Amino acid sequence: MKIIITYASAGTGHRRAAEAIYNYFKENCPAYDLKIIDALEKTNFLFKNIYSKGYLFLVNHALWLWGFSFWLTSVKASRPITNILISAIDRLNAKNLSDFLIQERPDFIISTHFFPPEIATHLKRIKKINSKLVTVITDFGVHPLWISGGTDMYIVASNFSKEQLILEGVQENSIKDFGIPIDTKFSKQYEKNTLCKRLDIEPDKFTILITTGSFAIGQVEEIVDSLYKEVQILVVSAHNKILYARLRKRNYPNVRVFGFIDNMQELMAVSDMIITKPGGLTIAESLAMGLLPIFITAIPGQETENAKILAKKSIGINIKDVGSLKDIVLDFRGHPGKLKNMKERINELKRPFAVKELCNVICQGSIRDTC
Repeated sequence: MKIIITYASAGTGHRRAAEAIYNYFKENCPAYDLKIIDALEKTNFLFKNIYSKGYLFLVNHALWLWGFSFWLTSVKASRPITNILISAIDRLNAKNLSDFLIQERPDFIISTHFFPPEIATHLKRIKKINSKLVTVITDFGVHPLWISGGTDMYIVASNFSKEQLILEGVQENSIKDFGIPIDTKFSKQYEKNTLCKRLDIEPDKFTILITTGSFAIGQVEEIVDSLYKEVQILVVSAHNKILYARLRKRNYPNVRVFGFIDNMQELMAVSDMIITKPGGLTIAESLAMGLLPIFITAIPGQETENAKILAKKSIGINIKDVGSLKDIVLDFRGHPGKLKNMKERINELKRPFAVKELCNVICQGSIRDTC
């Protein structure tokens, strides 16, 4: 069986989900012919850079414009026009991707971004390929751009996401609420004291993990200033070298600063709460590890929708200013029972085995029964 797993490098979450799927299939289905590709690498140079770098520019420098474009493409009145324009632009710039899919003729295409399904749907419509198309939605809210006529199965974050798709006219039997696919390392159990000793972290202190994306955007320094006297803080600065240097120079007590890491699951395992952006993958990973998330610096659109959905489930806390953060953290530190109740609700929503369930449904061939 040939399977192509694809994503688009606009943000890191789509890639992380694709890699989680690829790694699980590679380990558990070694006989399969697997390929993982960044779909933007098979578009022309200008389109690729506008798509990926344009996204980063907007979310870092023009959030209002990103929020407006998200709104414009989701409003029903404008969809007939925006859908035609987006589809035409995508197909015009994705000839190499189309040629690749026609040449490979995979049995399955699994996509963690909405751009590749647009191309695959067109190729299926004109009978150039006959692949089963699986669209993996990597947010808790469902933007209409995720919906494509050629998708045979949707993998969604929760039952709420499933209900959104049904309201958009998608057949219920083509939707599986397995959760957002995350790496299996986030579904494992860890011995806290052993990790704390290796990471040089105090195991008995109330611990807050701060991670706000690959460039650590937002008021991270202000958050550290407000909390370091009260709790132990782990800060992941990722690619933000300036933030890393500034925090290290201050040499705060109770604060550990990490750069780009590949052991996020270990930092989550030793933490009591996480302060983060409400990206779909980060939420899924946090919930799988039983961490209560506090959301800051949400990107208008998909991230604000994610935060709203979790707030409706009484999971996660949205804050608009750092000033209110200290009281919230100290309240949970001082009332362990309150934190325990929140974590029990987290256990009801978390879906740590999405990759396993996706693999099972393809391996058993049951996807064919639903299409």
